[in-house]
Amino acid sequence: MSTLADTKSMPMKPLTVLHTSDWHLGRRLYGRMRYDEFEAFLSWLQDAISTQKVDVLIVAGDIFDTMTPSNRAQALYYEFLGKVSKSCCEHIVIVAGNHDSPTFLDAPSNVLKFLNVHVIGTACEDLNDEVLVLDDADGTPHCIIAAVPYLRDRDVRSSSAGESADSKDANVIKGIRAHYDEVASIAKAKQTELAEANQRHIPIIATGHLFAAGGTTTEDDGVRELYVGSLGKISADMFDESFDYVALGHLHVPQRVGGRERIRYSGSPIAMGFGEAKQQKQVLLVQFGAVERSLSESTIIQLANTVTKIEKSVEKTAKKVASQATDFMDDLFGFDDSKESEERISNAFEAPVSHQPNPIQNNDATDKFILTANLLHHDNSRQMQIISLPIPKFQKLAQVSGDLQAIQQTIDKTIQSLNETESVWLEVIYTGDEVISELREHIQAMVDDLPCEVLKIKNTRTYNKVLNQQQISETLQDLNEEEVFERCLIAHNIPDEQKSSLRDAYDQIVYNLRHEDTQAE
Repeated sequence: MSTLADTKSMPMKPLTVLHTSDWHLGRRLYGRMRYDEFEAFLSWLQDAISTQKVDVLIVAGDIFDTMTPSNRAQALYYEFLGKVSKSCCEHIVIVAGNHDSPTFLDAPSNVLKFLNVHVIGTACEDLNDEVLVLDDADGTPHCIIAAVPYLRDRDVRSSSAGESADSKDANVIKGIRAHYDEVASIAKAKQTELAEANQRHIPIIATGHLFAAGGTTTEDDGVRELYVGSLGKISADMFDESFDYVALGHLHVPQRVGGRERIRYSGSPIAMGFGEAKQQKQVLLVQFGAVERSLSESTIIQLANTVTKIEKSVEKTAKKVASQATDFMDDLFGFDDSKESEERISNAFEAPVSHQPNPIQNNDATDKFILTANLLHHDNSRQMQIISLPIPKFQKLAQVSGDLQAIQQTIDKTIQSLNETESVWLEVIYTGDEVISELREHIQAMVDDLPCEVLKIKNTRTYNKVLNQQQISETLQDLNEEEVFERCLIAHNIPDEQKSSLRDAYDQIVYNLRHEDTQAE
């Protein structure tokens, strides 16, 4: 019988996998609908799949922003699946995230199978059902997918009376590890069987929607804590070595896990908050076997402008995005604060693949833009390489802070960086010492007749001075659940010795509400 090492040394059929996650279809930003951006992204993704000749698309959770997605969000989802199923992409694998309703995603799964769309919304009782062998058009096995969705607390542990918080956390971690270990065991058995029958290595790709230990987030990205307690954060060691690649979702910042190149978050495709405004968003191409095209050819993508496919309001932001392709954030290449990480980031920018776009000046309706991708990792032993494919910014965001003079200067600089068809949404944070009456009117005067819109104004001086008092301009939209509860504790003069137990009870209530599947019977 062949061992794992034996199968890795076998030849491998070329395979291209595209990894994306955290679409959050239907999400708003300070009350503003963002369907135009979602539609533009899905149109771009469809073109990228065709251009890159992607064989398998993996979406690692949080397809929707809520468990009860709007009709328009659902329409975008199903229309995308229908179009991609008719493209070169032979299989689509979708797993649920913590924002998704498992039963809502599962409901049409039997129909979607006929389009080679494989949906795992709920953790399966029989874990064999989570291990998918995907065949190519000739009926020969392409790869094995260990399609693990977001594992809810009830999926991985049984509660007992009087159980401590530490014990709950330990049992969550233990349950998640056991789940992945069993799935890996099933996948390895299938791999060995297929390798002997086909005399070539069949890669195993695992999915997950979880919070990895040491993961990077931003302040306003909307990433929810997954478990009550220490959050059930997972280490890279939990993933079996047999997994050639692990496609993760949940964290919106693109990053590796524990320094492991093969275990990655693709990140969200659009900025979920102003804290992500400077990030270069991406999807990941994972190529196995002999690469048919040279690296320089495979990583320079010319995509036809798809403005005719999206609403007119997106037209101004879909053009001339090549100028944004160089705005890579450090977190795209290195994810710790060590000197080694800084050197790696520097080396990434000095790689042979050019990061400088070659803009094409063409004003007709079929003008093209060039996006420059980046080789993140090449592994000869696994016959695999990972390429970061940058996503255009379909709506520009900017976070502006300082005193009034600094805010004015930053807004002016931001406007100057726009081309004639672009606009920008602003979050303004006033940090000056001077007390400014009618701050909103001052800010609005700065942006009158400019191609920008102020979505939010924060006055940190007032916030710090009146931290626990409701402001005239403050709404519930400005506060999260924890902040509202803290206001209630103060308003009702709850003694300090009682606050801890009340917070624990409240956290459990919020957790249960977030994980209640309203689509289930």
